[in-house]
Parts: sequence; structure tokens; C-alpha cells
Amino acid sequence: IQERVLSNDGKWVAFTVTPQEGDGRLILSDATGINRLEIPRGYNALISADSKWCVFKIKPAFAATRDARIKKKKPEDLPKDSLGIVELGKMSLQKIARVKSFKMPEEGKSIMAYHTDKPMADTAKKKMTALTNPKLDSANHIIDSLKALLAKLPENVQKKYLQDEIDENNYWYADAEGDVPGAATTDEGTQLVLLNFENNYTKTFERIADYGFNKNGLGLWLKATKNAKDSLSKALVLWHKNDKQITDTIFRGFNDAKSFAMDEAGQQMAFVAERDSSAKSLQKFYKLYYLNAASDSAGLIADKNSTGKIDNWQISPDAEISFSKSGKRLFFGVAPVQLIKDTITPDFEKVSVDIWHYNDDYIQPVQLKNMDREMKRSYTAVYQISNKKILQLGDKNLENILLANEGDADNFIGTTNKPYRIATQWLGNSKSDVYSVEVNTANKTLIKSGMDGVMYGASPNASYVLWYDNTTKQYNTWNKSNGIRVISKGITTALADELNDVPDDANPYGVMGWEDNDAAVYVYDRYDIWKLDPIGNSAAVCITNGLGRKNSLRFRYQKLDKDERFILPNQQLLFSVFNEKDKTDGVKFHTLGSNFSTENLQTYPVAINNFRKAKLAPVYSYSTESFVQSPDIKMMTVAGADVAKAMTNTTSLYQPNPQQKSYNWGSAELMHWKMFDGKMSEGILYKPEDFDPSKKYPIIFYFYEKNADNLYNYVAPQPVRASINFSYYVSNGYLVFDPNIYYKTGQPGEDAYNSVVSAAKMLAKMPWVDTTKMAIQGHSWGGYQVAYLITRTNMFAAAEAGAPVANMTSAYGGIRWGTGLSRQFQYEHTQSRIGATLWQKPELYLKNSPLFKADKIKTPLLMMHNDMDDAVPWYQGIEFYTALRRLEKKVWLLTYNGELHGLGERKNRKDWTIRMQQFFDYYLKGSPAPQWITDGVPATEKGKNMGLK
Repeated sequence: IQERVLSNDGKWVAFTVTPQEGDGRLILSDATGINRLEIPRGYNALISADSKWCVFKIKPAFAATRDARIKKKKPEDLPKDSLGIVELGKMSLQKIARVKSFKMPEEGKSIMAYHTDKPMADTAKKKMTALTNPKLDSANHIIDSLKALLAKLPENVQKKYLQDEIDENNYWYADAEGDVPGAATTDEGTQLVLLNFENNYTKTFERIADYGFNKNGLGLWLKATKNAKDSLSKALVLWHKNDKQITDTIFRGFNDAKSFAMDEAGQQMAFVAERDSSAKSLQKFYKLYYLNAASDSAGLIADKNSTGKIDNWQISPDAEISFSKSGKRLFFGVAPVQLIKDTITPDFEKVSVDIWHYNDDYIQPVQLKNMDREMKRSYTAVYQISNKKILQLGDKNLENILLANEGDADNFIGTTNKPYRIATQWLGNSKSDVYSVEVNTANKTLIKSGMDGVMYGASPNASYVLWYDNTTKQYNTWNKSNGIRVISKGITTALADELNDVPDDANPYGVMGWEDNDAAVYVYDRYDIWKLDPIGNSAAVCITNGLGRKNSLRFRYQKLDKDERFILPNQQLLFSVFNEKDKTDGVKFHTLGSNFSTENLQTYPVAINNFRKAKLAPVYSYSTESFVQSPDIKMMTVAGADVAKAMTNTTSLYQPNPQQKSYNWGSAELMHWKMFDGKMSEGILYKPEDFDPSKKYPIIFYFYEKNADNLYNYVAPQPVRASINFSYYVSNGYLVFDPNIYYKTGQPGEDAYNSVVSAAKMLAKMPWVDTTKMAIQGHSWGGYQVAYLITRTNMFAAAEAGAPVANMTSAYGGIRWGTGLSRQFQYEHTQSRIGATLWQKPELYLKNSPLFKADKIKTPLLMMHNDMDDAVPWYQGIEFYTALRRLEKKVWLLTYNGELHGLGERKNRKDWTIRMQQFFDYYLKGSPAPQWITDGVPATEKGKNMGLK
């Protein structure tokens, strides 16, 4: 189950059931499950705000799309989506063909708009016209004559005239309507239809390129393109007023218009447009336009020359435009004018060079990775609608402006990390300077310099600024009257991760939310919830009475209204409950302000997720899952706080994967054991459903950090991105064990040995484990640990390491190409857990690098490391492979071309799943070895012989 949509009245739910490959379906059901409709290939469903209509798209059949792609049809000739409309209750389906998008307002009445694709081209007519076009025949005759003459000219002259020939050829290939393929033309928009379900009002608009509603659906804006057949036509911006059924043309004659915004009331509109430059202009300057409902047309309010911003900065075409909640302010973006591209120097003479400078705030790979984003970066500016005043709030020295009180506060928050960027190379994260920015003057007041922690922004009414300070390990607030206050002092339990095992500051457990009128803020510790006075005068209060910690229960608030800004004093809250001891889940309703109790609280041997609540009714939907049950969809109506009674009266609407009953599945159980260092650990043992304790089984150990909390997670069989699929392997007669890994700083390799090998020793004592057929498998950080472990023990018959770091000394100075970041911070502060630089403690880098003990390895090793890996440099796998190959060890390296850190393309996932199973089957089950294992596959046979037989 993927999509889950609950109607506002709680009477209807829409959800999709989607296979990994093939045709899914959309299911519309009432809350009882009795009245139900299934729509093949339906998806992207929305239910109208009045809960009367469901609108969705319908995909073309998977087979039809696949067939069209095999035939290499153009994108415009591929099968297109349809639109589906169902009146809830009557459950009759209406379909509309070739629809590329639809929209409905968030609130208000049942109204929608859908945007059609272009009609199918009349290709037969065009082909016939082209064949009998006298201009084309004449042009071809001339071209043939020119070719003969051209052969006698010097080569450089030939090249010039060949380009002229191409241009002429394009010009003469006119179709029946006189269009010129290859010429620079603006793509013409398509038809848009507006539907009002309540009064059956419909209106059709032609040549629409973009559109959107305001929040309550009173206004609809539309951008219409020129008519390609009418040279006098102009591009238009339209405003349709749905309450009056009137359409006004508010702007005409532009090259481009974008970033449209309407206020919540549907009475104001703004956008940026460019209308002065030619199509080939290298510099285009957009202007900001605005109008209200009483205006006839949009008026210019800001351009490059406007006062109130940095001189000659331009209006950004890439910034989001928005109105404040009250509609009194309009926010837009400004940006420096970009340098013009050099069009004089020929491309073959242009120098392409990256200049790495020691004072660069970010190293070149980071800059290059973020180049497109930086070129489109804009800085916040505000237009005060009442006095028509423009003020630029952000600039290059204060790049981030956080709006407060939905844009209506007197002061916003500004942050910059500019002074601290160089240090991100080895810290990973950076400190920030935090300012209070007066919206009406743009004056800035420094709140905190070098803030090291987590910024939570302003309280809902903008009375306070809230952040967690890593240095003091406390929550802080600031306001103009009181300055900085520590508000969590007196809490003796940790407010940040108690189990943090990296050499860096622990992450805070986070903020639950603010109380109405900014009266209090609620924060989490590992188990419980605390109420804090935002001024810090009153002592903190644990609203869960410490019962979470006492019973190892983790309480977390489920925010089910996306528009909720604060919590009311007597609000009924829904908490998820997780039992850390046995990994069971539950839910609890609690009325804020009342005494908190765990009496009658139950947790269940399932994982409970995907909470939804009807906006206007006490109706909830959620899912339960376990290793043997895929996530379902349930409905629950809650009267008062009697959740125990409510959960015994739930309605199960759908249980996916009934075909699972036909397969040998498995079971999952939590196991505990004592590690070599004397501490207790936990992990999950997965067994086949037909497990026979009198038999001996091969076992694979998979690991990555700590996964024991996932005891009740469902694992669908599927081609894998990198690591083994638990369900697939136990179904095929393997045991799988996933142990938690516990770390100390400076010894990640030995910590893996302490955790994994102690688990293997424990399980080796079980009579049903074949100790001669044990293997290990991991990817990325897990791949590193696999590589290290086989230098320390020979107890494993086979190992697979995906994208492993083999040499920490070379990896330390490498680049994470996905982000452009240096890898130094990983070793000093995060997952690699060395806790020192290479020159401070080189012995730790050597000791923890598998490469330097490669000669100790006897375990056959399979590696998968892809040539476009964006996290662990590909050369790490190559270093290990070449070392082991020279040492005459059994090693295979599979590199999927063009793939990143894990496999993305399904075809590659299938191939890898097969090969990894063949490898383990060969070494752990004695199955015949395929060619790629015994002999390899020569490069000359690449793509012709897969070597799988």
C-alpha cells in the first residue's frame, strides 16, 4: 500500500496497492469496508474538501508503455494518463483521456481543474504533405547540386557551407500547417477545463501552460501561450473568479511569466514576468507584478532599478513568491546579476579549469555540485502592500530569512554560516550567527554568534526564538525583552541521544510543539515529554510523569493536522508508544493538562505506522505490520480516550499480498547475548517458516549500525539495492542474523568484531547452525566492517562487501561526490568514529584499514562497487581488489556502469540479486558455480554473455 488519503468527514478512504513492476490499482472504500470500488492503474488521488468527490489519475497499462518504449516512440507518442472522477457514495467512474495534471483547492467547495495533453498528431497527413511538397523537391535538387560543388572547395570552407546546408534543410522541411521543425518556437499550451461539481459549471480555456488555485478555491490563475497560427496573438495571464464565474485578462504580451501566487482569501495575486528581451538575449531581467481583485490589470511593483534593495540587484525568476497569512505582505526574491556567458570565444578554444583556493568557503567539488542551485539562489525581500514599500531582508551576509507568525510577525529570524564554512570540511556541519530582523525597517540585531546546535525557529506567535545548544546541552529561547534564557535547566535526564556513539555532539530528541499563545514548549527525552516555560522562570514539568523511562516506553506525539501551529491546553493528543525491551508498539490518547497514566496501556507484537486523522471527525486510519504480515490499512473511531476499546473495534480495510500464503516465509525473533567485552547485545534472528531444529542450516550475518528495533518490520521480497533480502533468503533455506553494533571511539573495526563475531560464536553453539557454512554480508559502512572482519577471523566460509572503505588513509582525503564534501568529517566526527585527524593518530587509520592486513584473508570475497559511486570512492574497492588479486586470494569485484552507491535500475538490481545468491549458494549450499564465478566474463563478451549459467 502506498498512497493513503482520508476524507475530511472520515467516511471515505482512498489508497493504492502497487506492485514493484506492473499495474497497480486504486481502492476507494467507505470506513466500514462495505462500499468499495477498485480502479485499475489509478493513483495520485485527492478527495474534495467537502468529502463528496474523489479525483485521480489513471496510468496507461504497463505492457503498453513498455511496448512503446521498445519501439522507441517519441515521448509525445507514448501512452498518456487519463483522469478518473468518482462521486463518493454513487461510486460510478467517469474517465477523461489524455490528462497530464489536475488540481483541487485545499479548502472550500467541490471544484477542480484538469490540464490536457496535446491531441494525437495526424502523422499520416503530415507525411503525405511532406512527400508532395514542391518546395521540398526543389530544395533537395538545389542541395544535391551544391554538394557536388562543395567537394571541390577547401575543407574549412566546406564546413561553413555544410552548416548553411543544414539550416536551409531545416527551413524547407515545412509540414502541412507551415510550421518549421527545428526553428526556435515557444511550445504552445493545451486545453484546461474547470469543473464545479456543485452546479455542474464548466469552462474551457485554450493554450494553457500553467495554472493554480488559491487555498479556498475562489481564485484560479492561468498562463496562456501565444497562438502559433496567429502572429498577432499574445501570451496572457488570466484570473478566473470562481464565485462570480468571471475571467479577466490581467497581463498580456510577455516572453515568460512564472512564480504565481495568490493570497489565502483569493483577493490578491503576484508573479514575475519578462517581456522586453529577445529570445536569444543572454541577460533577461524579470519584473514583479501585483494586483488585487478590484484591479483591471497587473501593475509593476519592482524591477532591477527599484529602491529598497541592493542597487541593480535583479528580481529573481527562481524564488518562490508568497503572501503573508493576513495578505498584508508579499515576499519575493532578489539576486545579483549573473555574469554573461562568453559567446565570442569558440568552444574549442575555451579553457575549462577548476581553481581550488585555500580561502574558498567551500571546496570546489561542493561548489560545482551546488552550482546550479547557487546560480539560482535568491534573497528574501518584502513588499508592504499598504504603503507600497520594498525592503530587502536577506543578502550575501545573511542568506537565510525564516518567516515568523506566517509572515505577519514584526521580527523574523536571519541566519548565516558564512564565517564558519571552511570548517565544514572537517566538521561536516557548521555553526551559525543568528539575528533578529525587523520586517518594517530591515534592521538586524544579533541574537547569538557561533550558534552550535539545532535551530527550531520562532514560536507560532513569534514571541520567542528557540534552539538547542550543543555546548550547554540545553534548550534556549530569546526575545527582545528577556534576551537569552536557558529554559531546560533542572532536567536531570539527557535531552540528546543517550546512545550516541560517534565522536561528536549528540542530536537532541527534538521538540513536540508549542502551546497556544506561546505559553509553553514541549520537548522530548529518550522516553518522556517535558513542558518548558519559554522564559525559564518556572521549573520543567514531565507531562508523562516519568513513566516512559520507568517502563522503557518511548512516547511520541503524532501530529495529524498539517495546518496545526500549536497545541491547545485541553487538546486530546495521540501518542505512539514503543517498548524498547520487546520492540512492541502501541498508541495512547492523552488529554493535555490531565494526569498521565499507563494503566491499561497495551503494546502489541506489530509495528504501527502511517497514522491519519479525518479533519472533521474522530476517525483514524493506520497500518500494522510484522515480519510475517505486510502493512495493512485499518480504520478506528475513537470516542473519548478509550483507545483500548477503540483498537478492539477496528475495521481492516485491506491486507495486501494474499499470495504470500503460497510461499515458505519466515519468522523473526529477538535474541540477547553477551559480547566479548562483557556487555549485553541484541539482534534479530530470521528463520524459515518450515524451520526444523533437527536440521543444520547455513547462516548469513548482515549488519549495519543497530537494527533490533525493526523486529516487527515487514520485508517484501524484491531485487535488492545492495544487501540481502531477509524474506527471500529465509524462504530459500537460510538463517539470517542481524546484530546490533556498539562502538567506542577509535576502534570501529574491533567494535564490529566484538559485536558480530560474538554473535556468531553464540549461534555456533546452536545445534541447528552449520558452523562450516557461515557468511557475512554488508554494504557501505557494513561493507567496510565485512572487509575488516575477514582480516581478523577465518570462521566465515564466504563474505560479500558492498562499496567498502579498504584504506582509511586514502579515503580520509577523498570526496563524497554526491555532495562534493571532503570525507574528513566522517573520520573525525561521525560514522567512521576515529575521532582524530590522520596526522594526530595515524596508527588508528592504519589499524582500522583492512587493506594493510589483506595478506591475512582466507575467506572468499565478493565485492560490488560501482563506477559512479557518490558516497564511497570507487578506488576504495579497486585498491582492495588489486591487493587481494596480487596476494592470490579469491576475490570478485562487480561494477555496474553508471550506478551510484547502491543500485537504482531494476534490471541491475535483478542481476545483482541473482549473482549474490549464486555466490552464497555456491559456498554455503554447495550449488554449482556459474561461469562468472569460475572463469569470469571477458570484456569482449560484455553484454553478450552474462556468465550466469
